[in-house]
Amino acid sequence: MKDYVCEPLGNQHDRTQFDCGVSVLNDYLAKFAKQDVKRKASAVFVLVERSEPKRVIGFYTLCATSVALAELPEEVTRKLPRYPEIPAILVGRLARDVNHPGVGSLLLSDAITRCVRVASEIAASLIVVDSKGEAATRFYEKFGFISLPKLRDRLFLPMQTAEKL
Repeated sequence: MKDYVCEPLGNQHDRTQFDCGVSVLNDYLAKFAKQDVKRKASAVFVLVERSEPKRVIGFYTLCATSVALAELPEEVTRKLPRYPEIPAILVGRLARDVNHPGVGSLLLSDAITRCVRVASEIAASLIVVDSKGEAATRFYEKFGFISLPKLRDRLFLPMQTAEKL
């Protein structure tokens, strides 16, 4: 069994060997992720094996966002405050190296855990993801994410549900 750790992206991490099969995500990690961290545009977390702590085998990003109350299903809005915008955390990008199948759920689990922890200090009622295709949508739905009625590629998970996971 491999031993993994998920940690904030740092100078020690080799971002050049990462290949998830999607050039936009590979380029983001190699060229833009450190800039986003420095500018506080998003937080980037990387998954590494303890035996190879420099090699990135997966990553995800987190940043603050909001969702219009009117975009959410009525059964969810009943439990939320009546503000026009509901505070949320966006899992903006999530990718794993093609040579490491199965670690996507570890990445998402870590992201959800981190969101729950942060939401106890900085209010956020939802976790939001943008799905890139049907396979990704099915992946997120396995964790309980729900498609927004008006934006099918955007899914959300109520923080109360995330706390129970």
